Amino acid sequence: MSTDDQDDALFKALGHRARRHMLDLLKKGPLTTGHLCEALPQIDRCTVMQHLKVLEKAGLVVVERRGRERWNHLDALPIQAVHERWIGPYAAYAASMLGALKKSVEQSKETHAAAETTNGDTKDA
Repeated sequence: MSTDDQDDALFKALGHRARRHMLDLLKKGPLTTGHLCEALPQIDRCTVMQHLKVLEKAGLVVVERRGRERWNHLDALPIQAVHERWIGPYAAYAASMLGALKKSVEQSKETHAAAETTNGDTKDA
C-alpha cells in the first residue's frame, strides 16, 4: 500500500465519530471486542466489527487473539506520523505567521505613537 493510500485509510478511519470514540476507549488500554460493544450500546456488534476492520486497515488497531477473545490494542504511530508530516509543520508555520503579525502590530503602534508625539510637539510650538 502506497503512502497516499495509507494516509487515505487513516483519514477515513478518523473521519467517523464512532471510530474516534473507539480509539478514545482503546487509549486507556486494550479491550476485547465484547467490551467495546458494551461501551457502545447504540451500535450493534456487527457494526462495531466493521469499524474495527477499518481501524485495523488504517493501522490504528492491532488485534491479538487469546483463545476465543479478540483483544484490540491502539497503535498511535500512524497518528504520530500525521502529526510529524502535517500538524507540526503547519502549527509551526501558523505560529511564525502570528509572531510576524504581532511584531507588525507592535511596530505600527510604535510608529503611530511616535507620530502623535511629533505632531503634538509641533502644535505646542
